[in-house]
Amino acid sequence: MARRNHRRRPQNDDRPRINEEIRADQVRVIKPDEGHEVTTVDRALQIAESYQLDLVEVAPKAKPPVCKVIDFGKFMYEKKKKEKEAKKKQHTISVKELRFRPNTDDHDLEFKTRHARDFLEGGDKVKATVQFRGRDMLYTEKGELLLLQLAKELEDVGKIESKPTMEGRRMIMMLAPSKS
Repeated sequence: MARRNHRRRPQNDDRPRINEEIRADQVRVIKPDEGHEVTTVDRALQIAESYQLDLVEVAPKAKPPVCKVIDFGKFMYEKKKKEKEAKKKQHTISVKELRFRPNTDDHDLEFKTRHARDFLEGGDKVKATVQFRGRDMLYTEKGELLLLQLAKELEDVGKIESKPTMEGRRMIMMLAPSKS
């Protein structure tokens, strides 16, 4: 059987091959009435034409490749709809940062604690940072106490992922949402 001239598709095209784009010699054809048979591509195209539908390669890596006789436009619409639905259900975890100074006032700490609580309840991680400037470097223990107090306030909604550590002039602690 002679090979047909095929139009070259772009390499990054993620849509399946249809009709004359199918390159296999033998294919398994699934008909709209749920019947299936292994046949040549020419015969499969005749079957698709008899139903006035498209021949779509749904499993190109199978032996022989599986092709379905369906409406290609409807197939792509439903595929995009499923992908959109799956994307809607996934939640990406982002890291929210809260910045403090070693002499942060109690009211400011309460205010930022409420924000951290909202972030953790929303499923995001919280990066709490204490910034030391100039002579503040003498009070690193104040910064550590501040971060540990924050963690204690939030222990019902989050847990410490990494303990307070110094990185240059900053002390950083990571909080992750608890599983419950």
